[in-house]
Amino acid sequence: MNQDFVHPSKKRVIIVAMTGNMLLNFSGPADVFINAEKYLEDCGIFDGYDVKVVSPGSNKKVDSAAGFCINCEYSVADIQDSIDTLIIAGNDSREASQLSLIEFYNWLATRNEQNTRRIASICGGAFVLAKAGILHGRKATTHWQSSERLSKTYPDVEVNSNPFFTKDGYVYTSAGVSSGIDLSLAMVEEDYNRDIAIHVARKLVYYLSRPGFQAQFGILLPVYESDNIGQKTQNWLNEHLHEKLDVSQIASQLNMSTRNFTRVFHRETGMPPAKFVEKLRVEAARKYLEDTDISLERLAELCGLGGLVSMRRTFLRHLNTTPSDYRRAFRTSLKDSGITELLSQDVASLANTR
Repeated sequence: MNQDFVHPSKKRVIIVAMTGNMLLNFSGPADVFINAEKYLEDCGIFDGYDVKVVSPGSNKKVDSAAGFCINCEYSVADIQDSIDTLIIAGNDSREASQLSLIEFYNWLATRNEQNTRRIASICGGAFVLAKAGILHGRKATTHWQSSERLSKTYPDVEVNSNPFFTKDGYVYTSAGVSSGIDLSLAMVEEDYNRDIAIHVARKLVYYLSRPGFQAQFGILLPVYESDNIGQKTQNWLNEHLHEKLDVSQIASQLNMSTRNFTRVFHRETGMPPAKFVEKLRVEAARKYLEDTDISLERLAELCGLGGLVSMRRTFLRHLNTTPSDYRRAFRTSLKDSGITELLSQDVASLANTR
């Protein structure tokens, strides 16, 4: 092995850039640890981080989702001794790639608590750790869109789609791609102290501890097929969310009895009608919070969420955040381009129908 690769006095951080993924999967964590290393040296601390982004394949090439190829200096095959922090950045689930990944999975199977202080995954990298058996019986997090699939594919893994990252023993898993930055900052704080981590976060113009939970980003209702009863009722419901709705009223729109409607609705959507309506109200409220400046009181009325206290409780239950915090985090960046005025007209039109 090239002796320049080895820095025994530093914590070796190996980031495996899985092919076909977004650049932020590996560039985000790499930037955190590289900036931490620079700041540590400025502080006279010379046992910081030695960061290497490596390929899973022996050809040392990584295809990115951006359409260009990254040439890594090293591959996992070059690493046979101990690692401080191993990060699996993303997952290459393409059928055509599986044969070439056999060597990588064989290598990953040799990694354990004796030769690797901590093993982590970014986004879909949780599937890689699960496939390698590293997540067996452990708590784990992945992107909210993939959580259900991870749980079904690996039922021995306790999947939680809510936090930005999860730690279970020496294994760390994170949510969507930007969550790799959250996790890496937490690791820097764990290794040194909060002040070091805060400096890196400020350098990257990022939160040290991002407020909220991953639930804020998820979609509460799936997209149903056109013949699904959820989709059949959704358009009508969207126009009547400001009204007090009951199951019999919704059932009558489909010329069904209340009992039969409830049975069919639960079977085809996986939830009772009342829960579906509540989620639809929250989704409508999210859109108003993102795109308009209307008051929370008026917004609660338009979406049928009752008063401010009731709407706040409903948001906390579904999104783990309050309406006001959600607005601050997700309000539109197009506020000055006329979109607010257009949406305000829609709100006024809806109000006039009452």
